Amino acid sequence: MDELAATLRALKTWAGDPTFDTITTRVNARRPSTGRGTIADCFRDGRRRINADLLLAVVAALHDDADYLARWRRSIRVTLAEKQAAAQVRVSARLPDEADPFVGRERQLAALDRATGVCVITGMAGVGKTRLAVHAGHRRTRGTSLFVDLRGFHPDEAQPPADPAAVLDGFLRALGVPARQIQHDLAARSALFREQIAGREALVILDNAADEEQVRPLLCPDALTVVTSRRDLADLAPTTRVDLDVLSSAEAARLLGNDTSDDLERVARRCGYLPLALTIVAGQMAATPDWTVADHADRLDERHRNFHLDDGVQLALHLSDQGLPLARRTLLRRLAGHPGQDFDTYAAAAVLDDDLDATAEHLRRLTAEHLVQQPVPGRFALHDLVRAYAAERAGEDERPTDRRAAQTRLYDHYLYAASAAMDALHPAEKHRRPALPPARVLLPDLDDPKAALQWLDTERSTLVAVCLASPPHAVPLAATIYTYLDNGGYPADAITVHTAAREAAVATSDPSGEAGALINLGVVFWQLGRNAEARDRMTESLTLFRTLGDARGEARALGNLGVVYNAFRDHAASADHHAQALAKFVEIGDQVGEANTLTNLGDVYVRMNRLTEAADHHRRALTLFRTLNHRGGEATALTNLGDADTRLGNLTEALDSLDRAVAIFGDLGERYGQTCALNGRAEALTAMNRRTEAITTYRLALDLARQIDDPAEQERARTALAALTVDDPPT
Repeated sequence: MDELAATLRALKTWAGDPTFDTITTRVNARRPSTGRGTIADCFRDGRRRINADLLLAVVAALHDDADYLARWRRSIRVTLAEKQAAAQVRVSARLPDEADPFVGRERQLAALDRATGVCVITGMAGVGKTRLAVHAGHRRTRGTSLFVDLRGFHPDEAQPPADPAAVLDGFLRALGVPARQIQHDLAARSALFREQIAGREALVILDNAADEEQVRPLLCPDALTVVTSRRDLADLAPTTRVDLDVLSSAEAARLLGNDTSDDLERVARRCGYLPLALTIVAGQMAATPDWTVADHADRLDERHRNFHLDDGVQLALHLSDQGLPLARRTLLRRLAGHPGQDFDTYAAAAVLDDDLDATAEHLRRLTAEHLVQQPVPGRFALHDLVRAYAAERAGEDERPTDRRAAQTRLYDHYLYAASAAMDALHPAEKHRRPALPPARVLLPDLDDPKAALQWLDTERSTLVAVCLASPPHAVPLAATIYTYLDNGGYPADAITVHTAAREAAVATSDPSGEAGALINLGVVFWQLGRNAEARDRMTESLTLFRTLGDARGEARALGNLGVVYNAFRDHAASADHHAQALAKFVEIGDQVGEANTLTNLGDVYVRMNRLTEAADHHRRALTLFRTLNHRGGEATALTNLGDADTRLGNLTEALDSLDRAVAIFGDLGERYGQTCALNGRAEALTAMNRRTEAITTYRLALDLARQIDDPAEQERARTALAALTVDDPPT
């Protein structure tokens, strides 16, 4: 992003260094109402987000040439794609499992046993940095453990080093921080992380770090932080430093599981005494018990002579790879193209195009031979060096058509599994998601809503990566997981997938896909308080839907614009858009859309003091939601109906509705809805002059609003409590 800003500054200088006022005047000729400060922001460093359309307008104001603008457009797309990919990272609230006994490193382990503060483990690729950090962690951990692969040196360019802000988001969620409480600013996330770790006995392993800048925001004075990297990282000033070298001859012999001998020394020497290479050869030795150590040493010598493989890891990988059955070799090569950090047996079966049992056996054998890692039960991963080797061999040995077919099956697997999971979680909204053609796809059992949610949580980063990696899958997959990302509080992921979907739709001349992506982006922008951007995206989508004659899309765009105008406090415009949306939903028979719009319109009518109409709309919505067995919608309608009845003086009816809403939201684990319902219940109790019960309920609402970091509901409860407890104000 800084390089992009620097290039823009260079263009400004080349263009005669016009003032920002001049540039603003030129830009406003193309897109009115852009301020000077907004233009100036395009040129500064340190930005974490850019408006691509505005940036292109600035470039055009400095050098309006079609070919030049096209080059900028491509550069911006690459920059944004890299940033979006950097935001995809998986963190773990536990350390990876250790499959094999640990060998050697007694001196280094002793240092790590005594370590406090920040500890840095450095060394070349394949020297065993991660294994040492994890083993030392298992020896020490007693409380909170966090682990993340920072992807500092990933061989796939589509997997850039992880964004520290995304890592902190994962850490905070793993520590139980609600999504609403996690701010988007890196400094704020870093401060909140330190606050959450304070007082805990915590171990944080930051594996495979790219540089100091990636690591600094992740450091916490109250945690033992172990950082591994191929770089020196001297500027971190660690309290403990371990410069890891290759194994000694004795340690290599122990790792290979044999007594010292000349043949064993030949094996170790050919492997360069690197733990990764030695581990791979040890796996092969275990798989061929009829071979002697001399046989393995002779074969390594032969491969070294014939293929000029001087690198120990390359030599070990080549030897082990050549000994694999064809199906297992093919699986290893194709797994190198997986866009995520880890995968399960179903994903592996998709790339191999085989049944689950056969694939599971292949993975078991590959894991036993240390070509595949299993950090936690049921999840598999490739070491960076293994991935690089396998990808290179795939490029040389497999036909491009076969590789593309394997990738398509993999992406189909994630699309169809996500669709099945969403059907289990939100069956009433199935008609709103893309209808997928029949396909032969092997899927896990996702009929149970809890299993479906667990699968989505586990695969979330991979689903985002698929949207970035495969434009043909981006449009349907982004639309499929829209509600999951919306309800789960993942706005950064939502912006990434819906932006990818929009770009894919534009590239393939798919106006329907573009319209859907635009409206989904608009909803995310509204959630983030970026209401002007939300309005613009939704207005664009409305125009497209009308051009297409898509009544359902038009109705959805109108309804969401109603929500945005409500945020602008333009209640008349909000009510008008909701009324248009309601008429459309009724016309096409979309009862979910009708019910949602009725309750949204009722909320606007409350703000306009049209209370009788508001209550009528909420009752109609409640009836529809119950018919649809849409419990979340039912609870929302009950809450809104209770609020309207309280203002109308129907206090018994209001309290009954709000009690039901609190119970349903509690069953669903929906704390925001429960907070709103509790505040509404307290208002009804106050109106009934049941002061003690009202105070208790407001305090419950305030506590819950603090937990989810909702300032509006906190203020609602505090203001009421201040009026009710003049002599005993809330803390």
